[in-house]
Amino acid sequence: MSNEVKFREIKTEIRVLGIDDRPFTPRSKGLVDVIGVVYRGGYWLDGVMKTSIQIDGLDSTERITTMITNSPHYHQLRVVMLNGITFAGFNVVDIKRLFKDTKLPVIALTKEGPNMNEIKAALKKLPNWRERWRAVKAAGDIFTLKTKDDAEFLSMQISGILRQDAEKIVKMTSTRSSLPEALRVAHLIASGLI
Repeated sequence: MSNEVKFREIKTEIRVLGIDDRPFTPRSKGLVDVIGVVYRGGYWLDGVMKTSIQIDGLDSTERITTMITNSPHYHQLRVVMLNGITFAGFNVVDIKRLFKDTKLPVIALTKEGPNMNEIKAALKKLPNWRERWRAVKAAGDIFTLKTKDDAEFLSMQISGILRQDAEKIVKMTSTRSSLPEALRVAHLIASGLI
């Protein structure tokens, strides 16, 4: 892709935004909180932000974009990291559009690679399933990368960033676990909002 952000140097204090959603009751209706955590590298927590999205809705890309661009941290951010591409059930984030609308590279990480057949079967049970499936497919190739200590593997999808830069940022910011600190802490905070 020709419009990728080029990093001349990746600083150890790169400002990363990690995003995760809080637990919710599957097949229910309503809103789910989505938490964003700003970290400088894998060492310093700089800020927290929040938005809400519909369970199994179609608003995650728009709501997360608004959360990011309205944040006082926006102009300092260099990368957005997502805990996967689905939030609040099957509210699929279009990572290509998120990159285009925020001008920030996007790295979506999961500990287990997605099973595309299972995802498609689940999406077919929802309204607008083709639109959701297009966003899943548009997320592009799924890369596998070893964690910093080579003990585990993560699955990664990217938009707006070169694979080698994404891998370097993930490893550099994973200081206390196999996940980058911004994602780990976003998960902890979101989990506490039950």
